[in-house]
Amino acid sequence: MAQRTVPVGEILDTLQQMYPDAHCELNYTTPFELLVATILSAQCTDKRVNEITEPLFKQHNQPEHFIHLTQEELEEHIKGLGLYKNKSKNILETCRILYEKYNSQVPQTHEELEALPGVGRKTANVVLSNAFGIPAIAVDTHVFRVANRLGLAKSDNVDEVERQLMKRIPREKWSDAHHWLIWHGRRICTARNPKCGECPLNKMCRYAQAEAKKAAKASVKKTTAK
Repeated sequence: MAQRTVPVGEILDTLQQMYPDAHCELNYTTPFELLVATILSAQCTDKRVNEITEPLFKQHNQPEHFIHLTQEELEEHIKGLGLYKNKSKNILETCRILYEKYNSQVPQTHEELEALPGVGRKTANVVLSNAFGIPAIAVDTHVFRVANRLGLAKSDNVDEVERQLMKRIPREKWSDAHHWLIWHGRRICTARNPKCGECPLNKMCRYAQAEAKKAAKASVKKTTAK
């Protein structure tokens, strides 16, 4: 039996109604601050990153401020975050490149951003979308999980999930959809114990429907066993 078509438009409309104010939850005032904050956010919560960057950016908020720091000095500022040693090294190298090659400006293409130390596809998409208004879908752990559960994508490969989302979601909604999926993943469609029962998307969600069927079968078996 063929699988039913995923109602992409209805899912997006529902997400928009649920999270009309969805936005990047990293605190920043410039593209450079967002770039640094996003590098720092790897395997960390936005809340924790904001706690670290608030005092950091008061003293160092331009590439030329960072290049005068030693790696050990920067580590002291960010040691409350995971992978802080590697992040310190990457940020300092990136700042030197920005200062020497880009006149301390953050570049606005995938190719240039991804050539910077510590910057992968996801980070580049976050910066392009939020700092420069360039449509992009950054696939983090929340977007990856929620997109697969809803049926908006079907892959265990992050890049393939991004490609599928870009194909199914209208380009003008890429950036908003990215935030909707993140907010949904943080608030309802959590990794463990997702709140399917209270989710307005549960009738459209492949994961929720599959879980409901499993629960129904388990209930029948339990009743039959009595």
